[in-house]
Amino acid sequence: MRSNYKRIGDYIRLVDERNKGLQIKNLLGLSISKEFIPSVANIVGTDMENYKIIRKNQFACSTMQVRRDKKMPVALLQEVNEAIISQAYPIFEVKDEKELLHEYLMMWFTRKEFDREACFNAVGGVRGSLEWEDFENMQFPVPHVDKQKEIVKEYNVIQNRIALNQQLIQKLEETAQSLYKQWFVEFEFPDENKQPYKSNGGEMVWNEELGREIPEGWEIIELKEIIENFDSKRIPLSGNDRDNRERKYPYYGAASLMDYIDEYIFDGTYILLGEDGTVVTGRGTPVLQYVWGKFWVNNHAHVLQGRNGFDENSLYVLLNNTNITDIITGGVQAKINQTNLNAIQVLRPKDKVLEFYNKTLKPIFELFKNLSTENQKLSELKDLLLSKLATVE
Repeated sequence: MRSNYKRIGDYIRLVDERNKGLQIKNLLGLSISKEFIPSVANIVGTDMENYKIIRKNQFACSTMQVRRDKKMPVALLQEVNEAIISQAYPIFEVKDEKELLHEYLMMWFTRKEFDREACFNAVGGVRGSLEWEDFENMQFPVPHVDKQKEIVKEYNVIQNRIALNQQLIQKLEETAQSLYKQWFVEFEFPDENKQPYKSNGGEMVWNEELGREIPEGWEIIELKEIIENFDSKRIPLSGNDRDNRERKYPYYGAASLMDYIDEYIFDGTYILLGEDGTVVTGRGTPVLQYVWGKFWVNNHAHVLQGRNGFDENSLYVLLNNTNITDIITGGVQAKINQTNLNAIQVLRPKDKVLEFYNKTLKPIFELFKNLSTENQKLSELKDLLLSKLATVE
């Protein structure tokens, strides 16, 4: 072990402050992604005075099921000044900020290598919990506090840029949603005179299937008429299959990016729609992923592109506003099969309107792609910086 490596336990102390008098109401949970989240626990009839208080710049962690999850959930409270958390979570703080910065310590906890070591030290079978003493005995490099400040500053520059890009991405998504509502719900798309269609006397006709008026020339069609389905090209790979491959191309599952592997099946822009497992959002819309470039998909997501006037951008926004609760099948595991997916009824505008709508969406999604790509590169840079902590002097 290098000379500047020190025991974690030498720099932290446990804190056990209880919520006496119910002075704090903000209840937080702890996620496996090392973040605090609003708690979803059922607290009816629970004695909230026994919950622990966590204050700004203090840590909470879970030492349970570390081996099963292959991670040790640990988070630093910075967003709020105080909150309460389950008494099951140890809370600790840095003893002396003149020797160790809490931000620097959190950077160390973020490293994949830290999680691997925690998993190795976990005891108790498959689930594997980490004893507090073993956690304290884990070691990490502790350079001079001035060096820590430099490292934290560099890390925060990257983090702040990622956060800013995420805010811009959110605004772009809101803009696309607003356009859909304006064009497909309120029918106030630009007419031939660039005026809002419905409010400027655009002709409307009654539609029996929707039970409402729609613009003249628009029609109800089945989804199969505007999608190209590539499910037959999907190939699932087990975790063991992926473990020995170079991490190069994204490997997607039903709801998220799962891994990286050394080959790809698809190259282009596609919409992934969850087929089984996680298939529906809280709004009743399908779980979607907008992906592009070279990638691989397992057999838990439908792989779609647009056709018959719809491109991937307009298809994504349309699906993101389509309720699919009635087509979900399955008992324990929800499923959306191809037959039910194809039969979804959607509203198709006139060709000229759809063409203009695609042109309006295009710059929004181009910027979305650019910002997302930049964030991916920034995340890689962040991982590189974290990996270099092991050799810091």
